[in-house]
Amino acid sequence: MTIPPDNLGVSAKPDSRRDAAIEYLLGRINYERVPLVPYGQRQLKLDRMRQLLTRLGNPDAGLPIVHIAGTKGKGSTSAMVGSILHASGYDVGLFSSPHLQRIEERFAVNGLACSADELIGLVDQLRPAVTAMDHEAEKIGDSTLSPTYFELTTALALLYFAQRKVEIAVLEVGLGGRLDSTNVCQPAVTLITSISFDHTKQLGNTLAEIATEKAGIIKPGVPVLCGPLLDEPRRVVAEIATQHGCRLIEANQDFRHEYSAPTDASVIGSCGKLEYSAEFADPKLHLDNVPVQLLGEHQAANAALAISTCIELRRQGWSISTDAIREGLANLRLPARIELVRRNPTVVVDVAHNVASARALVDALLQSFPAKHRVLVLSTSKDKDVPGIVRVLLPHFDHVIATEYQKSPRAVPVLQLEQIIRAENDQLSLDQQFEQLDCCADPELALRSVNEIVGKKSSKETLVCVTGSFFIAAELRPTLIASASPGSTR
Repeated sequence: MTIPPDNLGVSAKPDSRRDAAIEYLLGRINYERVPLVPYGQRQLKLDRMRQLLTRLGNPDAGLPIVHIAGTKGKGSTSAMVGSILHASGYDVGLFSSPHLQRIEERFAVNGLACSADELIGLVDQLRPAVTAMDHEAEKIGDSTLSPTYFELTTALALLYFAQRKVEIAVLEVGLGGRLDSTNVCQPAVTLITSISFDHTKQLGNTLAEIATEKAGIIKPGVPVLCGPLLDEPRRVVAEIATQHGCRLIEANQDFRHEYSAPTDASVIGSCGKLEYSAEFADPKLHLDNVPVQLLGEHQAANAALAISTCIELRRQGWSISTDAIREGLANLRLPARIELVRRNPTVVVDVAHNVASARALVDALLQSFPAKHRVLVLSTSKDKDVPGIVRVLLPHFDHVIATEYQKSPRAVPVLQLEQIIRAENDQLSLDQQFEQLDCCADPELALRSVNEIVGKKSSKETLVCVTGSFFIAAELRPTLIASASPGSTR
């Protein structure tokens, strides 16, 4: 089966130079692919990141930056802000993580990923600085002085944006905030999209502790915008913002939204509609019938935060029209964010990987994807609240296929996932329990099971949802798109 490449602005042909560049990056400590991600001053050092940028000539110097943290929604909100700014006529850099298919996706300008040749050139520029830091680390006998994979990719992004002479950059935090490699930036505005339980081993076991880490991106005097927050994390963020002398602009306080979901998102052209109002704008702003291509109430909340960010930037002198806001949100599509990849049967791929994002996924599916039969393909990561994710998803599917993504050691073994699913199912009432559970260690075999299930039901009345991790979305999405019948995908 030939899988067509995504339109990422990069070549799909094998390139030994590109492979060597990627191998060089992967040769560093890559915390995205270890079973348990560390988070502490020893592993994550901002002074190490600052030294790397200094050796590279401080490519971020003078670059206006929008800095975005949050438990969920930061990737979508980053893309929304970038899309609105580009629709306003600006050249915009966007650094995001993780990627789905190709590392080039992390470094985008005006919505297009960097090319393979550009990636090779960037890595070549990076090598001398990294080699010098490695030599110093070896001389002192302290390996923690050598930069990590994420620090290298952050530096690559800033180098790329400087070379492309972007007018503004949007940087998405990788993990936490306080110790994240992106936190060396001097932003024009900071955002915290949401705060809920995730990465608790690294960030803390309470929402207050997690909020403290996320709010670590707040800088003195820099405006802070927040999505909807519960009272406990909201108090933490507000206190830190006050300590730093920052204006705090909050959802449900300074700006509000209402969302109208499409009743059947599988119909071509369907999208959500947003009504938005901003009390902090001068003059006050009200927008009706704003199209939002990304589905779900949570994406509407992200869109409201993105709009508010652009209004704050407009207050700072950026030229951002109402038409640009509408255009930016109407034109944006993101892979694997409640993405409809196939019709008849309806197949949705989503990267939900914590309890809060699983709830958002379920809500959106119930709102916008009517179906008589619902099939769940699930693979999760060891460092997540797997029972919590399963508990949210199970009641809404009548057939479950547990699987195990193959390209990272973080995957929960399929037999362990099966045990968790059965244990959670035993706690459900009889009218909530699913009909059947299959286990397929190989994700491609899981898709064969999907085909067998769909073959026994009415495909027009069947919804298939693949979720649980960026990794499973990345592994199965290309096959699902390639196997879709003509005219069945978006």
